[in-house]
Amino acid sequence: MSDDEQGGAADDAPEQPGGGRSSDDGRKGGDDKKGDDRKRDRDDRRKDRDGRRDRDGRKDRDGRKGGDDRKDRDDRDRDDADDSDEEKSAEDEEAEKEKEREAERERAAGRFKERTRDPLADDQGEEGPTDLAAAARTRRATRQLFDVRRDLISFAHSRLQSAHIGDNINLMLGARRPGAGMRSGPVPEDELRRLRRAHVPPEGYVRLRNTLRARRLLVLGAAPGTGRTSTALSLLDEVTASAANGTDEETAARLRRVDSDGGIRQLAETLDGEGGEAWHGTGHLLELSLDRPDALPPDEMDLDELAAALARRDAFAVIVVTVGSAANPLLAGRYGMLCPPAPTDELLTTRLRERLEERTSEAREDAASLDDLLARAADLAGRDEVTDAVGLTDLRPAEAELLASLLAGHVLGDVSYGDLLSGCRSIAAEQAQEWFAGVDRALTVPAAEPERPDRSRARSGTATLFHPVAFRIALAVLGGASHSAVAAAAHLLTWELSVQSDPDNTPARPLFCDDPEADVALSRAELTDGKVEVDGHDVPARLIFYRGSALPSAVLTELWDRHFPVRAPVVRWLRLLADDPRSQVWMRAAVAAGELCVRDFDHGYTELVRPLADATTNRRLIFAATTLDQAAGHDSHRKAVHKLVGDWSRKGTASQRWTAAWALGYGNAAATTDDTLDALAKIGVRDDGELVSVTSHNVVRLLVLPDAAEVLERMAEWTHHKREPYQDLGLAATVRLALTTVDELLMDPDSPAEGSDSPWGDRGDWPVLLALAAIRPELVPAMADLMWTALNTARSKDVAMDSLEELLRSAERKSGAEWTRQGLAALLPALSTEEHDRRRLDWLLRRMMNDPEKPLPEPKARDLWWLAVEPEDGPRQARPRRDRTREEERYG
Repeated sequence: MSDDEQGGAADDAPEQPGGGRSSDDGRKGGDDKKGDDRKRDRDDRRKDRDGRRDRDGRKDRDGRKGGDDRKDRDDRDRDDADDSDEEKSAEDEEAEKEKEREAERERAAGRFKERTRDPLADDQGEEGPTDLAAAARTRRATRQLFDVRRDLISFAHSRLQSAHIGDNINLMLGARRPGAGMRSGPVPEDELRRLRRAHVPPEGYVRLRNTLRARRLLVLGAAPGTGRTSTALSLLDEVTASAANGTDEETAARLRRVDSDGGIRQLAETLDGEGGEAWHGTGHLLELSLDRPDALPPDEMDLDELAAALARRDAFAVIVVTVGSAANPLLAGRYGMLCPPAPTDELLTTRLRERLEERTSEAREDAASLDDLLARAADLAGRDEVTDAVGLTDLRPAEAELLASLLAGHVLGDVSYGDLLSGCRSIAAEQAQEWFAGVDRALTVPAAEPERPDRSRARSGTATLFHPVAFRIALAVLGGASHSAVAAAAHLLTWELSVQSDPDNTPARPLFCDDPEADVALSRAELTDGKVEVDGHDVPARLIFYRGSALPSAVLTELWDRHFPVRAPVVRWLRLLADDPRSQVWMRAAVAAGELCVRDFDHGYTELVRPLADATTNRRLIFAATTLDQAAGHDSHRKAVHKLVGDWSRKGTASQRWTAAWALGYGNAAATTDDTLDALAKIGVRDDGELVSVTSHNVVRLLVLPDAAEVLERMAEWTHHKREPYQDLGLAATVRLALTTVDELLMDPDSPAEGSDSPWGDRGDWPVLLALAAIRPELVPAMADLMWTALNTARSKDVAMDSLEELLRSAERKSGAEWTRQGLAALLPALSTEEHDRRRLDWLLRRMMNDPEKPLPEPKARDLWWLAVEPEDGPRQARPRRDRTREEERYG
């Protein structure tokens, strides 16, 4: 092809398009008309001057002197020079105006290109990568942790507070607040009988028993509620059984709980003191509490002394401690061992059998057998509705006992199905309540203590005390993120909690006290190998989750509903997370903030949404919009969010309108798609299209919803509108349709993920235009008309041409594997129906072939050409052949 052919191919569009397609209104044509008018005015003035010369010449010939003739000739010469100068000046003026018009066209094209930039480009640099796709995937994964189908208001407390099942099974479903109990003394005999009947040994139980027999002393570490006390009693019962003669009184006497306030040294002194013979062959259980900041664990010498005293009396002792940094020295010593939890399935089966045996032993002959009841209860426990209500991967002994009682009560007809589900939901809520009840009670200094000038020393352990609860809150907010991100956020929240608790003193920040294993155990969490995105690339990481889908919501509900003083530090912490550059952090925090707003929308709006919606960074505005959308996912708050976003779109500040536009892009911030598009149009055309960039992006986001045809129809109306701001909105949305990938738009959890059966599943990196063309071919004509309009409009054609080039290059991957060819096969024929369209495609393909940086191979260019001019909707040889055009001849 010649250079002339290359340069003029894209300018052959007709001035009056047909078939529903529209082009630029044509300012240049109007300017040419004005130039013709000025030329006619110059001709008229020249004719007038010539007429005056003719009249003057006739008058001179009738009687003027010869000297006057020379004067007249001089005047005529001056007039001619003036005319020449005037014509030259008019031409210069016309050239200057043409330059101004060309500069204005370039400025208009530049403004339009600016309006098609990534909305996060201002925060991350014009040329740097943006994280919209990563944020979209993060939001989709995070929302799966918060099931919006059930309102969190029902999570606070179960409606089933107590129940009486038959004559033997009683349930109390209030908070499990165990009393002080028997601090010191023999273990009750009924407790031991039930222990032998129902205890489920954990993995490694035999090793624990052998260690206790060999060393006489065992420090058993585990998280509270995991059955550690039952395991300790079972171990002591077995190792001391040889000293008993079988009576209940002697059995109870040989197993004793020891008051931990006396300490290890006091127990050793008791064994070696007067009357120590009475402790021969006995077993002792101590539960050490190391929660207080000033609590110190016993050292190794104290443990050695106790072990020696136990050996002299042929006795045994188990010290139960909570895993954590304070207990690490004990568990790392020669007496320390970890106690794994009991297996859930076996635990639940044992508890069910125990409950049902109590009823079947008293039942009539015609009643269902025990095996039938167990089968019905097991089938009930496996229902999706029941497992979702429980929301825990592993059950602890008390939880398994509660669930077994509920299941047994339902199969026996004593508990309704609704009460069963309500009781199941209460399990996670009760766990969260246990975690946060009286955490900072240890910080209270008794009034009877003498005044100490170094009071700050007594409170220096606030960070150590608050870290476990801060980690649980961080895990509820950032579940699914990398372990390092959650740990860093937990330390940040620990600081905020410590400052809130004691604002007059700077809290200590321990640097080397982290215990990842303890954090995981105390928070019922699990670590898995996964990947996180860093600047658009996946990198390996250790991800952390709660072991149960109900725990994140239960933790946030307990935190927000029952502990009001903690709201202030948590709000400050969430604002800090909103500025975190990692999408795995700030997007998860935004979703969690929406869940908190559901609990108390007035407080959440005042402290979180409104301040962030008035921010100056786009990431904070997206944070506020995501928070609103998460709240709109609940029926109880949907109408309030609709009204709020509607007010912002009409009369809000620029930042509030930006936030409203992003919230509308989720598809939940207005009652209907038509209302959503109306609100977006109001935002996009206001102030001469100041917010066209973010508005057009969110128009395209709506195209992944079922109402895509309605969105395309509205885009076409905007491009045909008589006002330029509406035209810019439609054109910008069209270009974004070609530039934006699917991953950047699929923000809803119902949108299919990669690997699913949905047609979107393996098209995350496809341009939305081509993905829609492949998935919904009925939309191709409307999308092709929009793209044609953008290619034939002066201010948008350069950007549209670049986007078309990117679409063509996406046909195959670098490896040669097919990529978006299916979408191009559907779109290109509809975009190349006329001769000048094919000439433009020919020019673009040749430009791509001659690109010095990324030359397109000729076979690929030829394949793309035939993809456009001979659609793949049937066998080529079966179609009638037509005369080839000049461009087709060039491509063979």
